[in-house]
Amino acid sequence: MADDSSKHTWLERLSHLLLREPEDREQLIELLHASYEKNLLDADALAMIEGVMQVSEMQVRDIMIPRSQMDVIDITDPPEKFIPFVINTAHSRFPVIGENKDDVIGILLAKDLLRYYAGEELVVRDMLRPAVFIPESKRLNVLLKEFRSNRNHIAVVVDEYGGVAGMVTIEDVLEQIVSDIEDEYDFDETEDNIIRDSHGRYRIKALTEIVDFNEVLGTQFSDEEFSTIGGLVVNKLGHMPKRGEQVSFDGLKFTVLRADSRRVHSLLAELLPEETGATPA
Repeated sequence: MADDSSKHTWLERLSHLLLREPEDREQLIELLHASYEKNLLDADALAMIEGVMQVSEMQVRDIMIPRSQMDVIDITDPPEKFIPFVINTAHSRFPVIGENKDDVIGILLAKDLLRYYAGEELVVRDMLRPAVFIPESKRLNVLLKEFRSNRNHIAVVVDEYGGVAGMVTIEDVLEQIVSDIEDEYDFDETEDNIIRDSHGRYRIKALTEIVDFNEVLGTQFSDEEFSTIGGLVVNKLGHMPKRGEQVSFDGLKFTVLRADSRRVHSLLAELLPEETGATPA
């Protein structure tokens, strides 16, 4: 039996493997995958390392929340008007605007609104934190370093003309590192948008067209307001859902399998026992 002192930790073994000094990115990736195959890295660790490498090559414009989808607060609105909006969206920080979305005055932290429930009079303008403006071209690894150093978690993205193009949060950047971890609900890009499992349930890409969904499951959802099944489910929920949230309607139960702060990626649909209707194809 080998002595414990002769056993190397996984980090030491990985370091030894990397002594081959990869000459380019492709060789480094090959070494990382070789480490995974030799059980020096698990699947999650490998995915995160690759995510970090990917972040170093991406720009803010690649992941930002577009201007049209920004949840903002109008500086002229009284607390009793915008607080329900803050509660429903469940964000921790909100850009506050003046005349329009190009006029970002500052950032309001949701936790500061607790004063309202303590009976204090709120003057929103006095509660604002300075807004940080960054160009669309900023690289994500640089932005993440800035977020960490200045303890800021949100930035307003501006285009080359100085107009607001969108916004980005530290969560958006971190999701690029961890959201690519595969699980049993992931789809291969070559697979169909709708896959029936052994339990008779359906795994569905959220971008599946409603007409295609209707054809497979025998439903009759309208596509006049929403073109994708993901858009329909988000509308029924009334907010951007998290993984595991469920909603039932028209004889079907939908479960969110994968989602991030900006959109739903995949869903699970199953027929409710009491309303089976026609047997899906």
